[in-house]
Amino acid sequence: MRSRGTVYLAGAGPGDPKLVTLRTWELLAEADVILYDRLVNPELLNRAKPSARLVDCGKRSGKHTRSQEEINRMLVEEAEKGNQVLRLKGGDPGIFGRVGEEAAWCAEHGVPFEIIPGVTSGVAAPIYAGIPPTHRGISASVAFVTGHQGTEGSPEPDWKSLAAGVDTLVIYMGVGNLPSIRDVLLEGGLSPETPVALVRWGTMYGRQKALTGTLGDIVKQVQETGFRSPAVIIVGEVVRLREKLVWFTGEESGTVKETVPL
Repeated sequence: MRSRGTVYLAGAGPGDPKLVTLRTWELLAEADVILYDRLVNPELLNRAKPSARLVDCGKRSGKHTRSQEEINRMLVEEAEKGNQVLRLKGGDPGIFGRVGEEAAWCAEHGVPFEIIPGVTSGVAAPIYAGIPPTHRGISASVAFVTGHQGTEGSPEPDWKSLAAGVDTLVIYMGVGNLPSIRDVLLEGGLSPETPVALVRWGTMYGRQKALTGTLGDIVKQVQETGFRSPAVIIVGEVVRLREKLVWFTGEESGTVKETVPL
């Protein structure tokens, strides 16, 4: 009888496969079962051994391949069969990645687990777009916020407090709710001239796109350019640094304006 396996809850990084951690790179070659999310770069799965079972757990807005409950059960069931299970999540598993829920399920069922951090898109995408989330003299604080407002049992972010108390906001999964996010930030006291940037497919060569504007015009720009998720939204004065600090040569040009006067 095979001994119980271990569940590894790992971050796959923001997109560029070279930004994955060494520990996750090792586990990709060792795992018997890999449950991966939609934003995981498919190139990473080529690292899996031929006998590994690959399970798509992709979650799209309103279209979940597998429910969270089903994913939890699979992690435990596969480990109880003696398999080494890799739960591969885009970015960092602890930043809106539900790692706490999955780890708790393993703990409740006596399944050993390990959590491996990853590079989160909320830091990597702005950096690759020439926007450091903090900068001396401009931003001394940054908050990572979900743009899924009050969904799935989670409380809605306190946007007014964030607008008043944080220098830089990095918003995940917020493109679809951008009009309402803009409204509450303006109600919270931010100026319509506050710089805003959206970065789509951050760190991905040939796919990354950036769009910059202000709270007053960013919704119109998104509508006019057809800018879509997956993207992170950056709100704050650090966005102005993009004009000087753009370094990544892999941004896609064309339908999305690369920079606009702020």
